[in-house]
Amino acid sequence: MTTATQVREVLSTVTDPEIPVITIADLGILREVSVEGGRVTVTITPTYSGCPAMDEIRADITTALAAAGVDDVEVRTVLSPAWTTEWMTVQGRESLRAYGIAPPTVRAGGPVPLQLGRRRGAVDCPHCGSGATEELTRFASTSCTSLWRCTSCREPFDHFKDH
Repeated sequence: MTTATQVREVLSTVTDPEIPVITIADLGILREVSVEGGRVTVTITPTYSGCPAMDEIRADITTALAAAGVDDVEVRTVLSPAWTTEWMTVQGRESLRAYGIAPPTVRAGGPVPLQLGRRRGAVDCPHCGSGATEELTRFASTSCTSLWRCTSCREPFDHFKDH
């Protein structure tokens, strides 16, 4: 008998294909798991509505569950409510930092709306911890990140955009 808890345990090994140090659960895009009869339904929400990694994430979910003996799988994508960085786990944020990506800022008071303009305020450098940083460009190695540079250690780094 397959339970939602067992499915979540299997899915806890599925990583983001663009940032392979963070799982889809820690990233907060794994929204819901339900099991009815022999059918497993997994609901995910992309970090951006046009996220290019979603097809691969769906395939990785199906592959991981098939390897665990679950063949009747439906992966649903929902866009509402929109994903927010507030859904990321503490472990996910630490995984990003350890990988050299500055995690999004944690703010009190709930989700942060998507910021389309230039970011205000400093982002701590994931390499040396300095707040003396500057944004170089709003777009970086993935659509979820912007490119920054630390003016203390001079290292460039990606910052996971706050939204």
